[in-house]
Amino acid sequence: MTLHPAIAAGRAAVITGAASGIGLAAARRLASLGMNLVLADVAEDGLETARQEIEAADVRIVTVRTDVSRFEDVEALRARTVEAFGEPALLMNNAGVGGGGSAVERLDAWRRVLGVNLMGVLNGVQAFAPDMIASGKPGLIINTGSKQGITAPPGDTAYNVSKAGIKTLTEGLQHTLRNTANCQVSAHLLAPGSTFTGMTSRGRSEKPPGAWTPEQVVDFMLAGIEAGDFYILCPDNEVTRAMDNARMEWAMGDLIQNRPPLSRWHDDYKDAFAAFLAERVAGK
Repeated sequence: MTLHPAIAAGRAAVITGAASGIGLAAARRLASLGMNLVLADVAEDGLETARQEIEAADVRIVTVRTDVSRFEDVEALRARTVEAFGEPALLMNNAGVGGGGSAVERLDAWRRVLGVNLMGVLNGVQAFAPDMIASGKPGLIINTGSKQGITAPPGDTAYNVSKAGIKTLTEGLQHTLRNTANCQVSAHLLAPGSTFTGMTSRGRSEKPPGAWTPEQVVDFMLAGIEAGDFYILCPDNEVTRAMDNARMEWAMGDLIQNRPPLSRWHDDYKDAFAAFLAERVAGK
């Protein structure tokens, strides 16, 4: 794989949510490519474990306890990054939580989910992007969204809203970057499929057969960035890209055809969606 110019030995990557899951997998992979790391998470013990594991890769590592929902924490993260390495080459706004709830319950949980997932990404962008742009060097901003922010399945509406917000934020960010003179920074939306992480394990110790590992997600992400993809929509062991395309097309059809929202899960449209999916997948 030919590396993106921002992914270069000796340059620095900042990763939030780095103590576990996709963030930790990204840290391991970038360290193997010679990048120095700034690892941020609220879990200090997890950060220390990650640091001890990765430091064998012979790269410099800084850990910073960070609550990404607090802009002052993210500002402090940026200050520590600049102190250690100068402006980073790569920012991965990856920290996330679930457990929000439906639209009519658990207001405090909503605030937590939106604070971490959506405001955490915005805080990272606003703290780091201006000076990354001004540096004139190649850079990457990777925001971890979710396919749930695109098709919005019933269940955790708060989580869906937060991830839909990340999609819109990242689209707008990339539009701004590509229309900024002399800017060499690009933004990318990572949308994992089913991935076995601490957040998704629900107490299970073994990965379900249908899920990807965080390492598979990171390898797919790097390949997508190298290909110049903005939307890095990950499949998994059960859902192909053709299936994802059909699901997204049907979801947009709710708006275009004035069907009930989330009609894919509506009893009156169950059979129609099944036929639509089979037709679309068979045609690929």
